[in-house]
Amino acid sequence: MSGDGVRPELFQAAQAFLVDYLNYRGDEQLIITGDTAGDADVIDALQAAAVAAGGRPLVMLLTQLPYQGKLADPYLSPALGAAVKASDVWIDVTFPYIAGSDLHAQCMAENRVRYMLASDLSADAMHRMFGRHSLDSYFPLQDALDRKLAAAVGAPVHITTPLGTDVHFRLGKPHSTRPRRAQKPGMYTIPGSCTLNPEIESVQGRIVLETVFHEYYTPLREPIVLDVEGRIRTLSGGGAERDVLDRALRRAGGDGEYGYIIHFTHGLHPGARFTGRCFVDDMRVPGCDAVGMGLPWWVPGGGENHPDAVMGQQSIWLDGELLVDRGHVIDAALTACKS
Repeated sequence: MSGDGVRPELFQAAQAFLVDYLNYRGDEQLIITGDTAGDADVIDALQAAAVAAGGRPLVMLLTQLPYQGKLADPYLSPALGAAVKASDVWIDVTFPYIAGSDLHAQCMAENRVRYMLASDLSADAMHRMFGRHSLDSYFPLQDALDRKLAAAVGAPVHITTPLGTDVHFRLGKPHSTRPRRAQKPGMYTIPGSCTLNPEIESVQGRIVLETVFHEYYTPLREPIVLDVEGRIRTLSGGGAERDVLDRALRRAGGDGEYGYIIHFTHGLHPGARFTGRCFVDDMRVPGCDAVGMGLPWWVPGGGENHPDAVMGQQSIWLDGELLVDRGHVIDAALTACKS
């Protein structure tokens, strides 16, 4: 079976995503949650791939959520809760997304479902990331960098970009693992990136944002600059988009303040392309960095909202050693892992 009405190359990518990465078996209960603003071709291809694997997938289409995380709680139907709690695999292509909500937290605590946060994945991005490049072609590099970061907790990190980012912090403990295949209950994201979790109070410096996801995802005609001293202290630039980020950060901070820098996530997927239209694609472009802001969902009061942004062509120093030079991985041990 090739999925009636689904482009063959997209069907192939959906099979790699669902069966190879998410380890889906036809006897498992699969739910796909999407929204009215998302790419229907992604859902169609995943549904066809599931049927081809012998499954009986359930698709639930939501009106696009106004916010993500806990702020989405009032907009989530109890019927959705009943369905996802009965599932073994949950692929979420809503954006704003359901992760961080009470429903998501309950599912993670019950330790049954493999939750895949795919957010605004487009059909073109899915084809590039799962169809044109085998996970085995870049996972060794991702795994090697993850291991290097996990062994360097407490080390100083310095990140710069050509547009003026210049930020220092101490590396914190990783909050999740990124296996080659999703075999256990828990939360998973699209492969092709490595997260640097800072000790949030240690972040000092200036961060220049080139795109932002505050209440929607958009490229910035004028960059927004964050000045950070532990907390995010001030915003500048960005024109009217700064006002949208200001209110999103005040929601996310939980106390009317802007909150913290939660993560720097380094992109290294060879198939990702920067378009300014798909956050999960843009942030995985080699050398790009997703910058998470607000309060992390793993601390009390977190998960209210999670503004994100992208900056590009970053250079990264770990404990004084240059690992990445304007997007190019130059560390010899890491470079040896590139296919």
